[in-house]
Amino acid sequence: MIVEPIEAGRVHLPPAAIERESGPLARFRALGWRVPRSTWLDLPIPAFLVRHPGIGPVLIDTGLHPSVSSDPRDNLGRVPARIYHLAEGRDVPGQLRARGVSPGEVGLVILTHLHMDHASAISEFPEATFVVSEEEWLAATTIRRPAFHHYRRAHFDFGFEFVSVDFDSDQIDSYGPFGRSFDLLGDGSIRLVYTPGHSAGHMSVILRLPRRDFVVVGDAAYTWHQFETEHPPFILADEHNWRRSLHELQQYREAYPYALVVPGHDPEFFAKLDPRYEE
Repeated sequence: MIVEPIEAGRVHLPPAAIERESGPLARFRALGWRVPRSTWLDLPIPAFLVRHPGIGPVLIDTGLHPSVSSDPRDNLGRVPARIYHLAEGRDVPGQLRARGVSPGEVGLVILTHLHMDHASAISEFPEATFVVSEEEWLAATTIRRPAFHHYRRAHFDFGFEFVSVDFDSDQIDSYGPFGRSFDLLGDGSIRLVYTPGHSAGHMSVILRLPRRDFVVVGDAAYTWHQFETEHPPFILADEHNWRRSLHELQQYREAYPYALVVPGHDPEFFAKLDPRYEE
């Protein structure tokens, strides 16, 4: 199995959105009030191509829709269009073609969660079956004022093939420190672990390579510093669950120190990743 990290756009955020500040103005600073744009963080939006020897190309998250490079408001809405950016030709479908993979060849897409920077380009993979946790699907489709929770229902409110994973079902088992996990293909190559907190039904993904695991943390930790220090971000669906999920990920890292644990939006960490991993 081969894993190829892909930068699928950029997001510009105030530092206090990534690591929460204290005090009466903390909320406003997290939203950028009186925070010079020159101090905002420029963060990558990752996706991952997995070349599975049995089922072919698998994608983890979709990144930003190709139209965001020219008209971000149409896909994302007026306010998000100010913070999300995509260079022409750097969308995931375009980068897959450059790697010799047609978007139509992608038969499986795993969504760590349904926030817009992870689900924006769902429509570009018409032949795929999408995998999302049941709790995430319920939250994204029923929550009031979805935009305030970083969902845009137009991204997934149409006829596409998806299956939801119920992490309370009898098919769920534990895996190392993770209380709830699901062996997606039944061969141990792709394991979904339940890491809610950032969003209601967030999942992380453990990919088994010959010599070590490749762990897609998703937004359970934005950066490596956050992974190590447990400094919470400004917005969380459930802080208690976020801390519990982060502890499980930390315990996994301690138990398997050779595993490559990749946080969600860390510019320095992402810049150091190899173009592909197969060992």
